[in-house]
Amino acid sequence: MNNQNNPFAAASTTAGTADLIKETTTATFQADVIAESRNQPVLVQFWAPWCDPCRQLGPVIEAAVQKSAGAVKLAKMNIDDHPSVAGQLGIQSIPAVIAFVDGQPADGFMGMQPESAILEFISKLGGKNPIEEAIAEAVAAADEMVKSGDLVQAAEIYSAILQQAPDNVAAIAGLAGLQVEAGNLEGAKELLTAVADDKQDDPLIRGVHARLALLDQVAKIGDPVALEKRLAENPDDHEARFNLAQVRNAQGNREDAAAELLTIMKADREWNDDGARKQLLQFFEAWGPMDPAAVSARRKLSSLLFS
Repeated sequence: MNNQNNPFAAASTTAGTADLIKETTTATFQADVIAESRNQPVLVQFWAPWCDPCRQLGPVIEAAVQKSAGAVKLAKMNIDDHPSVAGQLGIQSIPAVIAFVDGQPADGFMGMQPESAILEFISKLGGKNPIEEAIAEAVAAADEMVKSGDLVQAAEIYSAILQQAPDNVAAIAGLAGLQVEAGNLEGAKELLTAVADDKQDDPLIRGVHARLALLDQVAKIGDPVALEKRLAENPDDHEARFNLAQVRNAQGNREDAAAELLTIMKADREWNDDGARKQLLQFFEAWGPMDPAAVSARRKLSSLLFS
């Protein structure tokens, strides 16, 4: 994909070439830290050449700052050459890291820390990450393309996002959903296996799983023409109507699918242990809360239940 079709290419390039790490001095501290922290948080690492933990922390914190892609900057201050700032801040042992936000010290930590802890520390500062913002914009653009029917371009953007952020749930769900639309169910299932365990309950991921489950159900149902014939002969054949609702959903006729289930509920709420309502709720989960068919059917369901 070229950069014209990649909404976050510019942000990635900018973050990659930005001057995120520099040595600061007493003379440049005002510009490097105080003034700059009004744009984004600035971490100040106080160190000295004789300090072994400082040398260990240096590459770790630099890697974390680079990975934050512009969320923060890092200013390194040698306290042997420039002791006054550390003295004013009450720094008595090193390595020490102080975060400046809007010109003021906001948080900090002492001693060696793993990269994961430093990344978490950075995220709590609330600095804007241009890569994350651009990816969010790219996801929104791809979602709009899906709605407008430009599925090929949407798939390209979702795929590009996953190259930058392989664990992005929205992009995984979006691309998996397109695989479902294309009939590549195995491809969709493979994509979903990449989702971390703690994100499997995300509504977007659950929605794709629900769609796959519905398609598995439909595959076992049989010929819709035969179901229609059964209903013509006996409109109270709730099993045929229930199965036909699933077929209609698989065909993309969501309004008809919901209507069949609501018809069952009007006739017999207790049928199949309230199975029509439960199936309708599964449809809602698969369609998403803002889908027009879901919104309309939810209103009708509410009226039926509470009137």
